[in-house]
Amino acid sequence: MELTKKDEEKSLHFIEEIVENDLNSGKYQSIRTRFPPEPNGYLHIGHAKSICLNFGLAKRYGGKTNLRFDDTNPVTEETEYVESIKEDVRWLGFEWANELYASDYFEQLFAFAKDLIKKGLAYVDDNPSEEIARQKGNPTEPGIRNEFADRSVEENLRLFKEMKDGKYGDGEKVLRAKVDMASPNMHLRDPIMYRIKHAAHHRTGNNWCIYPMYDFAHGQSDSIEQITHSICTLEFIPHRPLYDWFIEKLEIFPSKQYEFARLNLTYTIMSKRKLLQLVNEKHVSAWDDPRMPTISGFRRRGYTPESIQMFADKIGVQKRENLIDFSLLEFCIREHLNRVAKRRMVVFDPLKVVITNYTEEFELVQSEENPEDPGAGHRSLFFGREIYIEREDFMENPPKKFFRLAPGQKVRLKSAYIIKCDEVIKGVDGTFEELRCSYIPESRSGSDHSGLKVQGTLHWVSVKHAVPVELRLYDRLFKVEDPSNEDGDFKDYINQESLQIISKAYAEPSLKEAGKEERFQFMRKGYFFLDKESGPGKMVFNRTVTLKDAWAKEQKKS
Repeated sequence: MELTKKDEEKSLHFIEEIVENDLNSGKYQSIRTRFPPEPNGYLHIGHAKSICLNFGLAKRYGGKTNLRFDDTNPVTEETEYVESIKEDVRWLGFEWANELYASDYFEQLFAFAKDLIKKGLAYVDDNPSEEIARQKGNPTEPGIRNEFADRSVEENLRLFKEMKDGKYGDGEKVLRAKVDMASPNMHLRDPIMYRIKHAAHHRTGNNWCIYPMYDFAHGQSDSIEQITHSICTLEFIPHRPLYDWFIEKLEIFPSKQYEFARLNLTYTIMSKRKLLQLVNEKHVSAWDDPRMPTISGFRRRGYTPESIQMFADKIGVQKRENLIDFSLLEFCIREHLNRVAKRRMVVFDPLKVVITNYTEEFELVQSEENPEDPGAGHRSLFFGREIYIEREDFMENPPKKFFRLAPGQKVRLKSAYIIKCDEVIKGVDGTFEELRCSYIPESRSGSDHSGLKVQGTLHWVSVKHAVPVELRLYDRLFKVEDPSNEDGDFKDYINQESLQIISKAYAEPSLKEAGKEERFQFMRKGYFFLDKESGPGKMVFNRTVTLKDAWAKEQKKS
């Protein structure tokens, strides 16, 4: 086991300590982890934390990670979700040792169940689910074991086979483990192992009509794969005794379960059921809507795998639940994009400027691709007599310390010249239609010998060469920090201003060559990413994040 100096300097979290102790003691020669999503929806940012943890541990300690789909509920699972999950894991930068499915083990799990029946540790119960729940009692009172628990081994084996062969309808019978009806842990009160469900499975078709419950399938699947460290979130702590009980009674490889705090993020929800509601009720466009907390949503919005891995690393691995501020995730993407994003000039709300003393048709000026990356080089920009600037960058009667354009005031145009506003042309309704300015020929950026000093620098776009683009400005989907814990319907707290569309902004022409994986900083505006809906004649850019935490500033105002 070789660790880098950086790894050694960083303090270990509690699961890393467990792994190191297990390896150093000789308990295991190498570790094996797994990421076991149920394919009943798209993965969200909480799953990203689990992916980074499971795959990260295996990578750090020279082990392997299986991708295992927990596909034991045919009603909610689809191949679409399987493919999206694989795409998300790969996009995050990880590759699995084996692609596996709980359904791969249906025959083996069936055999395990028969072994427990033969040991007198499982029985077929004819009671409906409501009666089984009633007989379980409550945490302060013991449950009651019914007469079906006294069935013989032979009868239970026969009935279980008949269940498998399709003799009974949904809900007519279940297979239960015979554990402890007096246990204070409700999960140990003769839990259901198998239920009847006549539904086609996305992989096995109609070969099976009985399906194992999570608590029976999960630990045994871990054991079959010889998973050394089965890492779950805290809500599975009460399930651990049952996990261990099944493994002990079956006398199979002793996988061990460990729990960590799941990721809870402000201004989002993490429930797949609720996320599906948002999709089905058209509050968002799809699972990959850039406002969704899904990995595919973040990818479409322009987040990078590196930023999400940085985020997972910063929040760490804890034993206590806590609510992580969305601003930390935004900090991580800003940190990464500031280093890698190409700079471009895009005018959101154009105001035309005519430079009256400029006599050339146009010229090329040079601008840095990324000032944070000296090796990124420069790009050429067309500069001409007519340009667009932002309407908000001009005021007719400006206050003090307004360093942008105003009558008689000078500003620098980024990578070009200093200009001075000489005349304002207004429409009949009093709105500004055009500014007439003059430029200082000897003030060109990079060779300025005008001797003039100005405090304002504006971005701009040549009118003749401008490319129309659509901008989608995304913000947080919910108005409150923890919508799941608010009174009433969580959808009541949806932020109706979470998407603003600017249908016709103007961009410098180099954006016509934007690649699908390129990230851009639109200067003075934010970070943007080309949307998948872009096509010939229509370029659509999604705002990934603002340049600064504008949300926090607005919240303070309110």
